Amino acid sequence: MVSPIFLSLVLPVAVNALSPYVPVPAACPSGPLVRPANGLSDDEETYRVARKAVADEGLKAWLLKTNPQFHTDNLPTVALTTSGGGYRSLLSGAGVIQGLDGRDSNVSTSGLFQGLTYQAGLSGGSWLLSSFSGNNYPTISYLKENLWKQAFQDSLFDPDYLLAAVAYADIITDIAEKDLSGFHTTLTDPWGRLLSYQLLGGSDGGAAVTLSSVAELSNFTSHAVPYPIITSQGVKTWLGECVPGPNSTVWEFSPYEFGSWASDVSAFTQTRYLGTEMQNGAPVGNCTSNYDNLGYVLGTSSNLFNEVCISAPDGNGGSNITDDLVKILDVVHQVGTEDQYATYRNPFFEYNSSTGTTNSANNVSAQENLSLADGGEAGQNVPLFPLLQPARNISAIIVNDNSADTNNYPNGSSLLTTYVQSLNSGLKRMPFIPSVETFLSKGLNKRATFFGCAEPSKITIVYLPNANFTFASNVSTFQLQYEKSETDAMIANGVEVASQGGKEGWGTCLGCALMMKTGQILPDDCQDCFNEYCYYNS
Repeated sequence: MVSPIFLSLVLPVAVNALSPYVPVPAACPSGPLVRPANGLSDDEETYRVARKAVADEGLKAWLLKTNPQFHTDNLPTVALTTSGGGYRSLLSGAGVIQGLDGRDSNVSTSGLFQGLTYQAGLSGGSWLLSSFSGNNYPTISYLKENLWKQAFQDSLFDPDYLLAAVAYADIITDIAEKDLSGFHTTLTDPWGRLLSYQLLGGSDGGAAVTLSSVAELSNFTSHAVPYPIITSQGVKTWLGECVPGPNSTVWEFSPYEFGSWASDVSAFTQTRYLGTEMQNGAPVGNCTSNYDNLGYVLGTSSNLFNEVCISAPDGNGGSNITDDLVKILDVVHQVGTEDQYATYRNPFFEYNSSTGTTNSANNVSAQENLSLADGGEAGQNVPLFPLLQPARNISAIIVNDNSADTNNYPNGSSLLTTYVQSLNSGLKRMPFIPSVETFLSKGLNKRATFFGCAEPSKITIVYLPNANFTFASNVSTFQLQYEKSETDAMIANGVEVASQGGKEGWGTCLGCALMMKTGQILPDDCQDCFNEYCYYNS
């Protein structure tokens, strides 16, 4: 319940004009809200086909600019994925995008971003993808100079700054009005709102920006950008679990749909109507819109509050950020255990994807609410599951791994965990991934590596781990405040990760990796590239 004192302060505002953050009743669509996961939705398939045509032109231009010997009659479907890792991943991943974006850099990889069909992110990677997509895909340079540098320096996670900021009162009002409207608020609400003030444009921190609204932005409607997907993990709280288990449900959010390919769900619903009370695939009463606030979604993907044994300090000697969020939420209602998770009304309550009828044996379908947490909590810190789905027909994935495994640099463990879990889940397209010991002994954690070279039926993975090229980019995941010079340096180092420090011939080698399974005649240099960058399981 909202505290009586605060209720008297916000109620007049709530009655006259609700914050755009608040979910509202909406007319339900004429078609079904839930569908079985037997392929892509019509909307995504339409976008995929149209984007692939645009991406093919971009990829062809980059390949021929890189090396005129490339043949481009048959072109692969290429995706980019950015791991979790807080602001470290956001900034390093932003540099990788800048190094791939022909609008924003002049290195060997510049222009390849224009050839991507899909893009995925989780946790810190979801912050990057949300800021990029929610602001209509400007250049990274634009975001850095016009939003990030100042916002990351004057961090709202600094308690002294937050208390003095107008945003403090506005955020409490947003959350209180959502709670008053009948939607239980959790720690993910203030977390997502605080992040949004740093990641989304406008004076209100993107209060009105929803994930589904990305589909209405000009760069999306013109198919000028890859299709975005954000991931999160489900927690089986009804079984007493407080963190995701190794076989936990991987949920995905996109502008069109929310759901999971996992066998315990195998269904999707329309993102625009998240928050709707559902039963057996049909709405109970009116539908709901605005629950898919982009800040709430990116907060969901990075929610670690369920890890009660781990502190999340602000990285600068200040108080625990969780304590500050609890204080904000306590103004609205007394904080309980359920507030450690991002809560969603379960769109698949009493729904069976195979028959469309209830199935009491399906544990997920028996829950009225879903409890979601950070996408990397089960060890899969790289969001690959959505890109391994056969329906998306992806040929090659550029994996930017910014995990904090060994001295806050990646060691391949996230890739390995996903490989093992993909086999357990019946996904057959991920190439063999070696042990962490092999990553470290062969230095695969410090340079680009191609996986799947000798596996013609597998997706090719181009692994780009965060490494120190021009800056010690192994900052703590829990550093929440950055000086402007640090933001500049982290992004600049990410550009070097994309271009491998400007190494001669890297552009051609990257093109060889992407094209190796297309059946095209490859440039003469490709064999030397494969000898240098391919990992062969022997």
